[in-house]
Amino acid sequence: MSEAERRGRRFGWVFAGLWLFYLKENLTALLDHPAGWERDVGLAALAGFAASYLILVAWMSSVRRGGRPLRVVVRLWLVLLALLILTALQVPGAGVHALTCLVYVAASGMVGLPLWQALPFAGVLLAVAEVLAWRVPGWDDQGYGLAVLLGSAASGGFRLAAERQWRLQVAQQELAEITRRETAERAVDDERARIAADLHDILGHSLTVVTVKAELAQRLLDVDLGRARSELRELEALARDALSDVRATALGVRGISLPGEIAAAREALAAAHVCAELPGATDAVPTRNRELFAWTIREAVTNVVRHSRAGHCAVRLAPRSVEIVDDGPGDGAPAGDGQGLVGLRRRADAAGATLTVGRRGDGPGFRVRVEVPA
Repeated sequence: MSEAERRGRRFGWVFAGLWLFYLKENLTALLDHPAGWERDVGLAALAGFAASYLILVAWMSSVRRGGRPLRVVVRLWLVLLALLILTALQVPGAGVHALTCLVYVAASGMVGLPLWQALPFAGVLLAVAEVLAWRVPGWDDQGYGLAVLLGSAASGGFRLAAERQWRLQVAQQELAEITRRETAERAVDDERARIAADLHDILGHSLTVVTVKAELAQRLLDVDLGRARSELRELEALARDALSDVRATALGVRGISLPGEIAAAREALAAAHVCAELPGATDAVPTRNRELFAWTIREAVTNVVRHSRAGHCAVRLAPRSVEIVDDGPGDGAPAGDGQGLVGLRRRADAAGATLTVGRRGDGPGFRVRVEVPA
C-alpha cells in the first residue's frame, strides 16, 4: 500500500467519525425517553450502529479499488441489512429521529454496491423515509427524505470521482511501464548500433589488411620464404589485436581499446564542434603500445574539448608514437601537472616512454605526444 493510500484510509476514518455527529439527535431523543427497555435497546442499537458504520467504512476503503466480486457484494448486503435492523431497534425509543440512520445506510450503499443495485436501494430508502415521516402518527416531516437524497447524491459523486481518480492512476502506471519498456528497448537498440559501428570500425580495415597480407604471404612462399614468414607473423599479431579489440568492444570496456578511443574521440570532437583529423586504422601499432596510446588519446582529446577552444584537432598515430595537436589559443589548456596528464605521465614512465606536453612548435595550439623507444 502506498503512502497516499494509507493517508487516505486514515483520514477516511476521521471523515466517517465526523459524520457520526449527526446521530446526536438520536442520542438526545433516547436519553430524553423514559427509562425502560425502549431506551436501553435504543442506546445499545445506536452504539452498535455507530461501531458497525465505522467498521464498514474501513472495510469498503480496502475493497473499493479491488472491484466488487459477488462475495464482497453479498457481505456488504448483510452489513447493510444489519444496519437497517439496528435502525429499526431505535424507533421505539427515538421515534422519527431514528430515520437519520437511513442517510448513513443509503450513503454506504451508494459507495459500496454496484450502481445497478445502489441506485434502487437509495430510492427505496428515500421512499421509506418519506412515507414513514408522513404516515406514522406523531411523526412530522422533518426533511429526512431530502437528507437521504442529498446523502446518496454526495456519496455517489464521491464514488465516481474516486473511481475516475483510480482509473487515472492505473493509466499513468501503465503509461509509465510502457515508457520504461520503450526506454529500455531504445537503450538496447542504441547499444547494438554502437557495437555494430565499433565492430565495423575495428574489423573493416583489419580484415582488409589481413586479406592483403595473407595473399602477399602466399605469393612470397615460392619467392622469399623468410619474408613470407615475417608477413605471417605480422598477420598473426594483427589478427590477435583485432580479436582483442572485438572482445573489448563486446564487453563494453572500450576504455582500453585503441580503436574504441579513436571512435570516442570522433564523437567528442564532433559534439564540441571541433574539426577532427583522425587515423583510419590502428593495425600498424604493436600490441604492447596500444593501451598507452589509447590512454593518451583519451586524456588529450578530453583536454582539447574542455580547455583548448580549438577549431581543429589532429591525432597522428605511428607504430612507436602518438601525437595530438590542436590550434586553440591554449589559454585554458592545462599545464603538464594536470590530474589527467599526471596519470598519463605515470603510465608513460611505466612503459619507458617519453611524454611531451606543451605548445606546438609549428604554430598556435597545444600538443601532447607520447613516444616509445625502439
